[in-house]
Amino acid sequence: MYNNSVSINISDDESDDINGKKRARVRRKRKKFGFRGGKNNDFLRRMIKNLLRWWLFLLIIPAIGLLLFEASRMIGTTKPIHDSKTAGEKTDPVVVVVEAKHNLDNLTPVTRKINGTRRPCLELLPPEALEHLDIPVHGHASSQVKKVIYKSDPDAGNTTVFQRNTDATRYNLFTGNQTLYEREQSFKVSETAEVHCGFYNENGGYRISDEDKAYMQTCKVVVSTCTFGGGDDIYQPIGMSEPSLKKVCYVAFWDEITVATQEAGGKKIGEDNMIEKWRIVVVKDLPFTDQRLNGKIPKMLTHRLFPQARYSIWVDSKSQFRRDPLGVLEALLWRRTSMLAISEHGARSSVYDEGKAVVKKNKATPEEVEIQLEQYRRDGFPDEKRFNGKKALSEASVIVRELTPLTNLFMCLWFNEVVRFTSRDQLSFPYVVRKLNMKNINMFPVCVRKDLVNSMGHKQKAKPLIN
Repeated sequence: MYNNSVSINISDDESDDINGKKRARVRRKRKKFGFRGGKNNDFLRRMIKNLLRWWLFLLIIPAIGLLLFEASRMIGTTKPIHDSKTAGEKTDPVVVVVEAKHNLDNLTPVTRKINGTRRPCLELLPPEALEHLDIPVHGHASSQVKKVIYKSDPDAGNTTVFQRNTDATRYNLFTGNQTLYEREQSFKVSETAEVHCGFYNENGGYRISDEDKAYMQTCKVVVSTCTFGGGDDIYQPIGMSEPSLKKVCYVAFWDEITVATQEAGGKKIGEDNMIEKWRIVVVKDLPFTDQRLNGKIPKMLTHRLFPQARYSIWVDSKSQFRRDPLGVLEALLWRRTSMLAISEHGARSSVYDEGKAVVKKNKATPEEVEIQLEQYRRDGFPDEKRFNGKKALSEASVIVRELTPLTNLFMCLWFNEVVRFTSRDQLSFPYVVRKLNMKNINMFPVCVRKDLVNSMGHKQKAKPLIN
């Protein structure tokens, strides 16, 4: 191939001459465009160099100042959260007041914006109306269920020794042994329902003194909570009216571990079985080694513990109830003609998504969650986020209800699900709602739950029981 390039030889002297000329031109160019004017230009040159060196720092200082100013305006005012819309109600994004944590005197209302106007999340009657509020003579009538019969076996094979559940099964003398066939039949609604609902055998545990039983028989409206295993402190309710103090029972269920823990912290039960406003009911022989399951008994089986009660409000032990109970019943049940009001789940809407979250947070084993969800799939439970136009998943730390045959049946079936599967009651709530086709439920949003209670958080992990 031919090479079209042309070679030009340059001697060392010529190369130096050329490079010297280039250097000379560069120096002349810099001199031509250099600064002129003596000391003033030296000062200007130094300023420009300093600006180039420190420009980032000079920008950061005012930015930090602006952030601190905005933060000072936001502290103690509001923070935005998006709240679920109730069925048929168009609302703007909710703005909730930042709650002061661990403030046992905090009665500040939680508010939200609706169509540009800030209103309380929980709209209670004014104080003068609460003073004269009476319990309705006639409650919510249900045409579906007229009577609930609770299965029991006083003998249970002549077993006289108290037994807790073992690792092999959650069933024991307290629960009875519900078969899958009985489980399926229990969801078939009829005027008379016969179901397992705890307290299956007199030797099943959960023993309460005759004195406490006699007191509980007198309660028509009850606010209840429980602490088993010494897990949480007891927080006194606030915000109630004088009529509520006279008409409402405040009952806290403790076990002997909690009694010892609270007494060590200076909270001793009085001779009248009271600690300020709470009547302390000490339970012996808890039926489960899992304290979460023991806590489901007062939470779900209120109607069995308070057979004469007409209304109940359940509050988890991690929270302080801070509203007038009769006002809450009026706002969440009577005004809406609902039989049951329960707090929505704030993060998720799907049972199957909740199952993944439960496993991820180590609140149940993957195996037991999969067994439960697989059963729900076989039963045809869909992966739907809403039922009857409402959010399907509940947070369930606050439960307000009228004790009717239908809601009593609902709670029995819900309790049976947490015994059969996992103690994470969020997983089974939507399933039971759909199976019973429950319609008179008020699924209230997160901001209402925050208005009902001051959330204090769990103090320590409950101590498990030993067989």
